[in-house]
Amino acid sequence: MTTPRTSAAPSPPLTWSLRGRGPLDVPVEADSPPEPPESGLVGGSGRGVRVCVIDSGVERDHPVVGPVAGAWRVVKDEAGVRVEETGEGDVCGHGTACAGIIRRTAPECELFSVRVLGERFSGSGEVLLAGIRWAVRQRFDVVNLSLSTTHVRFTEELRKLADEAYFQRTMIVSSAHNTRVESFPWRFSSVISVGSHQEDDPGLHLYNPTPPVEFFAPGQKVKVAWLGGTEIRTSGNSFATPFITGLCARVLSAQPRLTPFQLKNVLYLSAANVRIRGGP
Repeated sequence: MTTPRTSAAPSPPLTWSLRGRGPLDVPVEADSPPEPPESGLVGGSGRGVRVCVIDSGVERDHPVVGPVAGAWRVVKDEAGVRVEETGEGDVCGHGTACAGIIRRTAPECELFSVRVLGERFSGSGEVLLAGIRWAVRQRFDVVNLSLSTTHVRFTEELRKLADEAYFQRTMIVSSAHNTRVESFPWRFSSVISVGSHQEDDPGLHLYNPTPPVEFFAPGQKVKVAWLGGTEIRTSGNSFATPFITGLCARVLSAQPRLTPFQLKNVLYLSAANVRIRGGP
C-alpha cells in the first residue's frame, strides 16, 4: 500500500506585501500556456497525479476502478476523532461509483480513499471535517468530495480548509446539493463546484455563467461501478463531480505546475458552451 506524503515541507508563510523585496525575491516556475482550444486543452492521462476520494470507501479490485493506492477511514469514538488505515473497502457503493468515474476519465491517476460515511450514507460534520483536514494536510493533488454538510456551525472551519487547500495547490472538487439547499463546502469560491447536466454526450462539460455552481458534467443515468464488482445506472450531482475531478487530473498530468485558478481557467476555456472570441 502506498503511503501519502506525511512529511511534506511546511507551507511558506502568507505574503502580505513585498516591502523591501523585488521580483527576484519571489521567483515562480510555471508551465507554458495551454495549447490553443482547437488542439484540445484537456490533455494527459492522469499519470503522476494523486487523487483522493473522500466518501464511503472504495471497493478494492473492482474491475472498473482498478488499483487503490491507499485507504483510510475516519473513526469517531470515546477517544475522539482519528484517521486510521483500513482494508474494509466500501460500505455502501457511493465511493466506488465516484472512483470508477475518475478512473474512466483519468485512467492513469493514482487513487486514494478516505472513508467518512458509514452504511446507509450515515455520517457527521465532525467526521467530514476530519477527513478533509487529513486529506488536505497530505497534499493530494485533487480531492473529490461528492458530499456536503448543511450544518452552518462547520462552515468557518470548512472555509479555512478550502482556502488552505487552494493556497497549497490541492484542488477540492465539490458536489453541489441535488436540491436548492445551502450546503458546504461547494459554495466556497476556493473549490470547484459541480452540478449535473442531462445531455447525451458522456464527455461533455459546461461552464455555468450564473454561479455559485461553476461547472456542469454528466450526472443523469450514469453507468457507475457498484458493490460486488457490478455496475448500475444512477443520477445526481455526486456522479458529475468525479468527471470534473478526472479532468483536473488529466490537465495536471500534462501541466503539473498549474495553480488552482489556472486549472479553473482551463476547465472554463475547454467547456463546450464557451466560445473564444475570434475562434471557431
